[in-house]
Amino acid sequence: MLHYPESFDGIGVVDQADWKHPKRVVFQPKKFDDYDIDVKIECCGVCGSDIHTASGHWGDIPKPVVVGHEIIGTVVRKGPKCGPEIEIGDRVGVGAQCYSCLTCDRCKHNNEPYCENLVLTYGYSYADGYNSKGGYASHVRVHEHFVVPIPENIPSELAGPLLCGGITVFSPLIRNGCGPGKKVGILGIGGIGHMGLIFAKALGAEVYAISRTSSKKEDAFKLGADHFIATKEEPDWAEKYYDTLDLVVVCAGSLKDVDFERLPKIMQVGGRIVSISVPEKTEQIVLKPFGLMGVSISNSHLGSLKEIKQLLKLVSEKNLKIWIETVPISEANVNKVFERMEKGDVRYRFVLTDYDKEFN
Repeated sequence: MLHYPESFDGIGVVDQADWKHPKRVVFQPKKFDDYDIDVKIECCGVCGSDIHTASGHWGDIPKPVVVGHEIIGTVVRKGPKCGPEIEIGDRVGVGAQCYSCLTCDRCKHNNEPYCENLVLTYGYSYADGYNSKGGYASHVRVHEHFVVPIPENIPSELAGPLLCGGITVFSPLIRNGCGPGKKVGILGIGGIGHMGLIFAKALGAEVYAISRTSSKKEDAFKLGADHFIATKEEPDWAEKYYDTLDLVVVCAGSLKDVDFERLPKIMQVGGRIVSISVPEKTEQIVLKPFGLMGVSISNSHLGSLKEIKQLLKLVSEKNLKIWIETVPISEANVNKVFERMEKGDVRYRFVLTDYDKEFN
């Protein structure tokens, strides 16, 4: 078997029909460019996007499909044109984006995730046709711009999920004025939603947890919620909370069960409903325009590198702790994690660990 740097080891989907049983694979990394950095991976969070991609919900991807974009590790190689901000031996993170042009107006204004030429950390093609590979692997190779130092007081297993799930909810919070004096709802209390509650509270907002049932009510209050709305158990919830919220971030994995006819009623005039959900390609939602009068609804992508650094600073300074379950990486354990993720059986984020033992 070839070893780094000629090839990387990973655990990837080799058969879409049997996606829950990934296999050990050896794959070639992308060509090493002048601004690239290689990271030897220590751990990686498990994101809902991993499931959508591995299962083919978002379309077919060249095999092997190596997912994972909540990566923490150590810099082991840097290109000759890389700057001094990142040095060999540094502990760093890599999130869901590994490349953009960095020259367009969007990139220049800290909107790299909205660049026409973005490449996501796995399952996306570079200009030369190479299909990106993610963090269920021994190493990852990315452009230096998308590598971020991790503050010393944030443990690696708690830092990983911040780099996709965490920043995906943090970005719409700060872009839409979450802070003191604001009433902010987090709809969907799962892997991303639970982080939304923590961050919205840390930013100083009055926080409303919104879920279908009260099964996560106790957790929501522990995570920082000031109020809890169970939409399936409170028939009059839209009337009770009429004209209340400034912002709602929709963190549900699917939008099929979100009542977009009643949800706008609880918004103040000028309120914003922002979805971060990217469900199956076939899913559609129905909106009645009259119900949106005075309220805007939009979709948010990933956060920028500037926002990731803001989030890490907030987590570090306030010593915020997300809720995770660690699992040593292996073929068998990735299979178990995939099966449990599909069932929603996690409180609230898996993190794959023990990379040295698996990849030696």
